[in-house]
Amino acid sequence: MQIAICDDEVSMVQILEKKIKKLLPDAVIDKYLSGDELIASGIKPDILFLDIQMPGMDGMETAKVLRQDNEDMILVFVTAAEAYVFQAFDVGAFHYLVKPFSDEKFKEVVTKAVHNIKRSSRLEKDEKYIMVQTAGSHIKIFLRDIVYAEVYNRKVIIHTRSTDIEYYGKLQELSDMAGTDFFRTHRAYLVHFKYVEKYDATCVTMKNGTALIAKKNYPEFVKQYLKYNQRKGNEVR
Repeated sequence: MQIAICDDEVSMVQILEKKIKKLLPDAVIDKYLSGDELIASGIKPDILFLDIQMPGMDGMETAKVLRQDNEDMILVFVTAAEAYVFQAFDVGAFHYLVKPFSDEKFKEVVTKAVHNIKRSSRLEKDEKYIMVQTAGSHIKIFLRDIVYAEVYNRKVIIHTRSTDIEYYGKLQELSDMAGTDFFRTHRAYLVHFKYVEKYDATCVTMKNGTALIAKKNYPEFVKQYLKYNQRKGNEVR
């Protein structure tokens, strides 16, 4: 995650950096002392902590310029002036922190910001799709709808929630595109963790079928399935 801090007070930049590192130790933090410097950098941060009252280009003008190329950026104004709070809505501010603020309030804002980023990322993944050609037609298949896929007679058969679709292709290509929400349990099977109902060392029972598990793949399957559930916030029973 990339985070930027822009404030003309060096001491405030240092304070914010320290607070952010405590909450998000793996984040990349870039620091700027003016709006002009921030814009010149060309950076597109995930989260921007921006002062309003600064020499030269103030925070509001800076935010307007940045919004032109980064609509998804989470913008948090950090300022001693309460008078600009309504203008903040015009540039899509996520929050408006008035100095001084407590560690608890800062943590609350950062936690909500990170949650929003993760949620947006999940929604974006849910919209990924593949195009396959079958029976002379091209069909769009959203990854979110794939329950599992298998190889049979040189064809890939995709089992979705509502139908089965066959096409000539390679299961490895689908696996590479599918990402970490899917797992190759066997050379002939690719399963979507979302639709796993139960499993043992030999097979996985899916929502609408069964996939084999190769003995050598079973330990890694269990490991990755646990990670999937941790990502989704589910409990494995």
